[in-house]
Amino acid sequence: MKDGGGKTVWLPYRPSQIPGLPAGFSYAGWDGSATLPGDPGDVRFLVGPPVPGAERVLRSVLPRMRNLEVLQLLSSGYDHMMPLLDAMPAGTRLATGRGVHREATAELAVTLLLALCRGLDRFAAHQARGKWRPEFGSTLVGKRVLVIGYGAVGAAVAARLGAFRCEAVVVARMARTTPAGRVHGTAELPALLPTADAVVVCAPLTDQTRGMFGADALALLKDGAMLVNVARGELVDTRALVRQVRAGRLRVALDVTDPEPLPSGHPLWHLPGALITPHVAAFTDAFPTTSVDFLRQQLNRYQRGEELPNVVLTTTGTEADEQAA
Repeated sequence: MKDGGGKTVWLPYRPSQIPGLPAGFSYAGWDGSATLPGDPGDVRFLVGPPVPGAERVLRSVLPRMRNLEVLQLLSSGYDHMMPLLDAMPAGTRLATGRGVHREATAELAVTLLLALCRGLDRFAAHQARGKWRPEFGSTLVGKRVLVIGYGAVGAAVAARLGAFRCEAVVVARMARTTPAGRVHGTAELPALLPTADAVVVCAPLTDQTRGMFGADALALLKDGAMLVNVARGELVDTRALVRQVRAGRLRVALDVTDPEPLPSGHPLWHLPGALITPHVAAFTDAFPTTSVDFLRQQLNRYQRGEELPNVVLTTTGTEADEQAA
C-alpha cells in the first residue's frame, strides 16, 4: 500500500465525520466559505462543496491550486465546471459523484410522475382554496413511459416503474441490449415520442443533448402527455414548453429549469399543469451517508494509486480531453 506522502486533502465535511479515511494525508474541512483552511497551493485532492453555485465558489480558489491532482465533485453532472477547466493545472482529473444521488433522484422522478398522473398538483390548489372537488383521474397502469438516459438515475427510474405495471421504454445515446432489456437510441425518438404517455428526462447535459426537447420534439408528444425533468433544465426549450403547457397539451413536473433559479415572475410558477420543485432531488437525509461512503472509497483508491471511478476528463492546461461520461 502506498503512503499518502503528506498530501493535502480538502473535504466539505469535518474529517472526523468520515471514519476510515486513509492515513498519510493532511485533511482539512472546507465548505466553500470565504475562510480557507490553509494554503490552496498545497491541495492535491479537492472535494467540491455540494452547495448551489459551487462553480462560483471554486472560480476564485482553483487558480491558486497549482498542485491539484483530483477535483472530486459530489454532483452527477459536470457541465457547470467546463468554463473552469483552464483554471486547473495540467493533469488534474475531474471526477463526478455519479451514483451518489441515484436513489434519491429516481425516487423524486417517480414521485413527480405519480403526482402529475394522479392530479396532486390540482388537488393541492383546491386544498389551498378550501375546495372539495373530486375528479376522475388517471393511473400509470398500462401507460407507456419513456425514460431518457440510461445512466445510474435512468436505470433506477426504469426499475422502479416496473412496480406500477406500466411499460418503461429506455432511451440512451446509442441503442444496445442489456441484461435488463433493450435500450433504444436517441435516433429513434421521433418514432417513440408520439407513442409515449409520459417522458422522464434523466440524460446528462452535453452538446448533443442540449435542447433535445425543443419545439419539434415536444410537438410530437400526444395531447395530455406528461413530461418530468430531473436532469438539467437546458435539455428542454423552456419557451416551447410554456407554449405547450399553456395550450393544455402537456403537463410537466420540473425539478430543474432553464433559467435556474426560476425567476419569481416566470409563467411556469402559475400555469395550470406545471409542477415545480427547486432542484432538490439529491438533497435528502440520505445524502450525508451516501456521499461520505463514496468519498471514503475514492480516497482509499487514491491513496493506493488505483484508478478512480467516475473520472470524466483530465485537463491539459488549455483544454480538456474527455475520457468517459
